[in-house]
Amino acid sequence: MSDVVERIKALPLAQQALLLQQLKQQTIQTPSLRAKDWVIRLQPQSHPRLRLFCFAYAGGGASLFRLWPHGLPDDVEICAVQLPGRENRLGETAYNRLPTLIHDLSAALMPLLDRPFACFGHSMGALISFEFTRYLRKTTPYQPIALYLAAFRAPQLPSPNIKIYHLPTEVFKVVLEAEGIPLEILRNDELMRGLLPTLRADLELCDTYNYHAEPPLSCPLRIFGGQDDIRVRPTDLDGWILHTQASYQQTIVPGNHFFVHSAHDHLLALIAQDLPMA
Repeated sequence: MSDVVERIKALPLAQQALLLQQLKQQTIQTPSLRAKDWVIRLQPQSHPRLRLFCFAYAGGGASLFRLWPHGLPDDVEICAVQLPGRENRLGETAYNRLPTLIHDLSAALMPLLDRPFACFGHSMGALISFEFTRYLRKTTPYQPIALYLAAFRAPQLPSPNIKIYHLPTEVFKVVLEAEGIPLEILRNDELMRGLLPTLRADLELCDTYNYHAEPPLSCPLRIFGGQDDIRVRPTDLDGWILHTQASYQQTIVPGNHFFVHSAHDHLLALIAQDLPMA
């Protein structure tokens, strides 16, 4: 959520007021299943060598990846996945159960799987990428040529986190403050009224995840962790090796849980170097 918060803080007052107005007018809609609503194709290409589907962390949106085309090869099309309930999809209800999300996500992305593709996911996005790949294996002939998964424990490990998605709003805000969300955002009742449902849904989606054992994937796994991440330690990542029968690589980069920001250039350089070999 930190990327969203920083973008809100950077908005001029007039644009903040416009955002508040949009949140007030928010209506619950059934999520669209059109690819153009689920994916923002940054610098779209007619015949890319490869599509990289990118999934953000809880509370985050497709804008997290807005600079990625500048750090990856020109023939790689960045497809930033925009889940319901955020940014330009504020009017749609966010998913709070992973199986339903994966089912609808797969249907929406199917038209874009006509080219070789890979997936990147950070935190919640890593979990979505992993289960999306396993669902495709069971239901389609498509598989990514590689998975790049960051800041999420091996899925077979139990979550060490206390469930907070159901907490009363004021208690929930205390937890968010401890996570680093600025007070000026937390004290803006109108803004929080629009943002909290999506964040609660994302956390519920992760906290209610049930892992089911399946054979390892056939694609390579590239796993990334933050050197100073207190949520996901390097030992929490080791178990990912069980989920591929292809090549495996685990890399620890500088930064905390949100190293996708602080180690942005380093992370993209590692992915760019690996993609031709995927």
